[in-house]
Amino acid sequence: MLARVANNLFWMGRYIERSEYIARYLNVNYFSSLDAPHPLSQSRQFVLRSMLFMMGQPVSDPDLELDEEEVFFDITFNEENPFSLINNVNYARDNANSSRDQMSTELYESINKFYHAVQNYPVEFFKKKGLYDFTVYVTEMTAVLRGKIRGTILHDEIYAIIMLGINLERATQIVRIINAKYNDAKLAKGSYGDAFRNSYEWTTLLKCGESYDMHRRLNKKAPNSISTLNFMLLNAQNPKSVMNCLNQVYNHILVLDSSLINDKSTVKFYIGKIRSEYEFKIATEIEDDIQENIDDLLNKLTIISQKIEEEYFNY
Repeated sequence: MLARVANNLFWMGRYIERSEYIARYLNVNYFSSLDAPHPLSQSRQFVLRSMLFMMGQPVSDPDLELDEEEVFFDITFNEENPFSLINNVNYARDNANSSRDQMSTELYESINKFYHAVQNYPVEFFKKKGLYDFTVYVTEMTAVLRGKIRGTILHDEIYAIIMLGINLERATQIVRIINAKYNDAKLAKGSYGDAFRNSYEWTTLLKCGESYDMHRRLNKKAPNSISTLNFMLLNAQNPKSVMNCLNQVYNHILVLDSSLINDKSTVKFYIGKIRSEYEFKIATEIEDDIQENIDDLLNKLTIISQKIEEEYFNY
C-alpha cells in the first residue's frame, strides 16, 4: 500500500470520530444544562463558552455577549472555520475518495451518504430548532460508519490503520472534553458540599463520552471527580476510556509492526511505554494536578500521532 493511501485511511478514521464528538458535545452540553442544579451551569452564555473552549476557541472577555445562533453555526456549518463539523465531514470524504479502492463499497457509500446529508442540511432550520435532530443524526451516522468499518473490511493492515486513527482521535477528544469540563467545574461549582469534586459537570462529562450509564452500573453512585477521572482515563473496560484507546492503538500497531525487536525509537515502544504508565496510574494522583496531567497526556497523544505518520505514512 502507498504511504499516501495509508495516511488517507488514518485521517479518514480520525475525522469520522472527531465529527461524532463535536456533535455529542454540542448536544449534551446544551440539553443537560436544562437539568443542571447550579444557576451558572444553566446559563446559555456558560454553555456557549464551554462549547467554544472545547473547540479550542476560548472566549477571554467575560463581558462579551455570545450569540447562540452564531456560535452554533461557527462550530457546525462554518466552512471558513477549519475545525467545524462540516469541514471534518468534508475531510473524511476527501480522504475516502483518495483511498476508494482500499475500502468496501458499503463503507464508501455510507460515507458519501453522510457527506451529502450534512451538506444539504437546512442551516437556518438548524440554527432555530434543529440542534437536537442534527447532532443525533451525526452521532448515529458515525456509529453506522464504524459498524461498516468493522463488518465490511478484512481485519488486516487496512483495518488496523483506520482503527488507529479512530482510537487515537477518541482518546484525544476524551482528554479535550475532560479539559473543558474540568474548566467548567472550577467555574460552576456544585450544590452538594464539596463543590468542585461533586460538581454536576462531571455528570455532563460522562454523558459527553457516552459513559454515564456504564459509570452508574459500575460505581452505584453519583459521579464525582475521582470516579469520573478514573473511569474516563484509567478503566480499560470502558470502551471510551483513554486506557482502552491506548490498548487498541497498541494492538493495531502490532499488526503493522510484528517485529520482536524492542527498538526504543519506534512508535510501538513509545505507545507501550505510555500504556504502562497509565495502567499503573491512580486517579487521586491525576486529581492533584488535573491541568498538568491533561496537558501532558494531550502532548503524548500528539507525539504518538506524529511518530505514526513519520514511521508509516512519510512520503
